[in-house]
Order: sequence, then structure tokens, then C-alpha cells
Amino acid sequence: MLLEGRKAIVTGASSGIGKATAQRLGREGANVCVNYYSDKEQGAAQEVVASIERAGPGKAVAMQADVGSETDVERMVIETVRAFGGVDLLVNNAGIEKQIPLLETSQQDWERILRTNLTGTFLCLREAAKVMADGTGGVIVNMSSVHEFIPWPGFAPYCASKGGVKLLMETAARELAPKGIRVLNIAPGAIITPINKFVLDDPEAKHAVEEEIPIGRMGEPEEIAAAVAWAASGEAGYVTGTTIVVDGGMSLYPKFV
Repeated sequence: MLLEGRKAIVTGASSGIGKATAQRLGREGANVCVNYYSDKEQGAAQEVVASIERAGPGKAVAMQADVGSETDVERMVIETVRAFGGVDLLVNNAGIEKQIPLLETSQQDWERILRTNLTGTFLCLREAAKVMADGTGGVIVNMSSVHEFIPWPGFAPYCASKGGVKLLMETAARELAPKGIRVLNIAPGAIITPINKFVLDDPEAKHAVEEEIPIGRMGEPEEIAAAVAWAASGEAGYVTGTTIVVDGGMSLYPKFV
């Protein structure tokens, strides 16, 4: 097992990549805080907890918190420490996107996306790192996107948020390395998750996306979870301050870059 005895928080873990990641960490031996946003996701989060505990060997708890709320994040970290005795692995997965032309993007649209994707990543990183710095260190993995470096017309706030996560990660990696904390990003490409429903529900759009991916298909959440598990493990102990791209080669195409 890659992560035996580790104490993890996975944000936005009731579905998609977060769910697959929480389940993979549990199978690798970590105890996992399965974070969810609102009562609407509570049932799904509890199902993730149950699946982790059925599969073992890791244990799990479900925990509601809005990652864009400082008080919620502080509470989530404190309660995870109470449940597991510490935090030495954070997966900043919670994120949202909205397709809207730049000239029609309201301040509310902008602030909502940045609040979750960038401010939420910062708050969780800061609070988890405080615990790690007082302990034996740890690993922080941010779920970024190929759009931390690829512009995407119609998604300006999302791209700005992921570009911000890239420089936040790089800065945090420099600053926290002396404290025994590694910080890195995972950048998924087109993955079969609810956030990509607008593509998955349109066969023509899905085909168009897959034509631009050298491997010829969209990725599975479990493939991202596998990258997270490795990146968080001792096998990646010399990896920090970088982005691991998991996109089936999509970013190799000039159309995307």
C-alpha cells in the first residue's frame, strides 16, 4: 500500500474525480475526510464513506464545508485532526466552471468561480499546511487543469482561477519545502465527470473533443486518482513545485496551445 496510515482530506469528494480519489486513497491505506459542499451532496458523500470502509483498509468520515469559507475550512481541518489524529495529505479537488462569453461574464460569475477554485484552494492549503508544519510534514496535491496553461474561450474565470492555482502551488512549494511539505498540481485533461456534462450529453461535441486527444478517448476519474495516489506517496518524495499533466496527450495539439 502506498499510503498506509496517512491522514487525508479530499475536497469535493462526493462525485467525479474527488470521489475516485478518496476511494483510491482509502484502498492505499489512508484514512480519508470526504468533504462535500451542501446538504444536497450529503447522501452521496456518505455513500463514498461507506464504499471506502467496505473496501478497506482505510477509514473515512464525511464532512460538510464550503471551501470558500475561512471558518468552514478551519472547522474541517480541526475536525479531521480530531478524527484521525492529524492531517498529512490534502487533495484540493473542489472546483466549479461555467461556460459564458467574456463580455457577458458578471462580477458575480467571476467571484463565484474564483472563490471556490482559487480562494478555496488557498484556504485549504494554508490550514492543512499549518497542521503539517507542526507535525512531520505532508503533501498537498491541487487538482488544477490543462487550462492552467491553455486558454479556453468562454471560460475566462475558470482559466484565471487555474492559472492562479499554478503560481500559488509553485510559491507554496518553495516556501513550505523547508517544513517537509511537498506541493504539486495534477492537471487533468478531458475527463468523464459531471463537470463535463455539457460535452458528455452531446455526442458530436464529445466526438470532437476525442478527435483532438492522441489516445482517442476522454479519461476516467480513476486514472486521475491513480496519479494522485502516486504523487502523494513516498515514491514521489522528490517531486514538488510542478504540475503533472494527465490528459491523454491533448495539450500536444497546436489547437489547444
